[in-house]
Amino acid sequence: MKTDKNTIIGFVLLAVLFFVYFWYTSKEQNAYFAEKKRIEDSVAKVNAAKRVVVNPEQARLDSLRRDSLSRLEVAGGFTTAALGKEEIQEVENELMVVRFTNKGGMVKSVQLKNYMSADDKPVELSSGADEVLGYSINTAPNRSAGTSSLFFASATTVKNADGSQVVRYTLHGEGGQTVLHQFTIYPDNYKIDWELAITGAGTLLTAQTVNLLWKAQPKAHERYADYERQMTNIVFSENNEFDYISQKTEKVFEQPAQWVGIAQQFFNTTLVSNSGFTSGKVSWARVQDSTNVLANVNTQLQIKLPATESVNSSFQFYFGPNDYAILKKQAPEMERIVNLGRDAYAFVRPINKYIIQPVFDFFASFVTSYGWVIALLTLFIRLVTSPLTYSSYLSGAKMKALRPELDALKQKMGDDQQGFAMEQMKMFREAGVNPLGGCIPALLQIPIFFALYSFFNSAIALRGEGFWWAKDLSQYDSIFELPFSIPAYGDHVSLFTLTAVITSFLISIYNMAMTPTNDNPALKYMPYIFPFILLFIFNRLPAALTWYYTVSNLMTLGLQFVIQHYIIDHDKILAKIEANRKKPKKQNKWQEKYQQMVESQKKLQEMKEKTQKKK
Repeated sequence: MKTDKNTIIGFVLLAVLFFVYFWYTSKEQNAYFAEKKRIEDSVAKVNAAKRVVVNPEQARLDSLRRDSLSRLEVAGGFTTAALGKEEIQEVENELMVVRFTNKGGMVKSVQLKNYMSADDKPVELSSGADEVLGYSINTAPNRSAGTSSLFFASATTVKNADGSQVVRYTLHGEGGQTVLHQFTIYPDNYKIDWELAITGAGTLLTAQTVNLLWKAQPKAHERYADYERQMTNIVFSENNEFDYISQKTEKVFEQPAQWVGIAQQFFNTTLVSNSGFTSGKVSWARVQDSTNVLANVNTQLQIKLPATESVNSSFQFYFGPNDYAILKKQAPEMERIVNLGRDAYAFVRPINKYIIQPVFDFFASFVTSYGWVIALLTLFIRLVTSPLTYSSYLSGAKMKALRPELDALKQKMGDDQQGFAMEQMKMFREAGVNPLGGCIPALLQIPIFFALYSFFNSAIALRGEGFWWAKDLSQYDSIFELPFSIPAYGDHVSLFTLTAVITSFLISIYNMAMTPTNDNPALKYMPYIFPFILLFIFNRLPAALTWYYTVSNLMTLGLQFVIQHYIIDHDKILAKIEANRKKPKKQNKWQEKYQQMVESQKKLQEMKEKTQKKK
């Protein structure tokens, strides 16, 4: 007990000593920091008294002066181009207004006269404040400057007899070197020719190579920037073959490239080299924010020029719509910017190129409403595929004729699923019925759907075209905006999506009424699950596609009703089934394998039942 008392006293004394130590230490530290702050405040007051008050305007002028000196130093032998004021020169034709700038002697922006953005202003391409297109030149020994930062001599504009207009910008060096940028704009054309001419290339260029730098920030022009951002990608022709990158963020050209472009959903900006880019790379990233910038693109392209003092290189710009007929006239393979089917869906490209697009253009030539053009296109597709669909409807009619017998057979077999399957197959074989015949319309829908998905997503003719409640057939129609976003569905309600889903559901009900009953839940409810899945898939798709699907479903329902009630004679079908039953039947390999599988399953089931009875 004494020991415990001494121990407690020791701990108490130790605690008191710790408390006194920390209290004293804290007091000393507070005094130290207080003295330190007092000294710093005193020094700050003294320095503030010594500091000279700077005029903000004077500070701005000093900054400009330092920037000017830096520009002059970098400009070397091009001192007259180092400093200047940006001047804009506008040139237009029937299709566009081109704004040139003397800063860099380059195209600053292009306004398309015939197309409006979502904000009801003309579509403007290459208009970003941070966009750059230029190359480096050697202005002095161990010094270089980018042409995009140099001020070219004021532009001169010449109008030619053929209606073309020529704009010239020139840089003059103190050593007699010159750099000429000459642009030609043609009537009724989205193309701009760019002629680059350099005198004194031996000193201005390193290794006789032009290293082009193109920084771009494509802007959104459609109502739904998120969908347009998804449709935007980098397109190019490498070794005279079209290619593109969408998910990848970088492309290095291992072979000569003919042109490189930024393709948005309905417009593109493309740079073409007539002699080809010897090498280069593109890096880009989609901008995932609420701004109207779709992506940041950084392109570096190299052109090797002849080892002469005077060199020329010619390019072409394309600022315009993704119109198949127009792009086909620009440069080889450029029409493939219009996505009629790529990669896994490349098999639908011939369908779009040789069937869908010509037929669509034909109907559009005399029908003013594109909604009815799509309806006529749907009718054409259904007529072309009618021979195949008729056979499926005939198969369905035979199934319907056999349904009473199948229901009776099912009631007779009870829970014997294997026995019912064997007897059902026997009945189908005797009657000459193909149970898979009704799958043909569903299989036909797959390539047609993917073909139209590609076509309607890229058909610029549909852009801005309204139909009924849809304001723009190239975008999804929205009759109600939700205050929240549903995963996999979105934040809006598309009425054409609802009509497509409802009509698909009606087709499923109709088909189920014509087929034998099935107790397998997966097979029983599958026809109803498919329309429900479509609700989520279709809600973000263009209204043109969901309208097509609605019309196609309505035609399917109409055709099924007419064929079943007015074309197919059910009495004749029953008579033919009876006649087929009397004929000797020979099973094909598929039927033999199926019957063998059913018989083996039945034997296994019988063995299991015997084993259970013994237990």
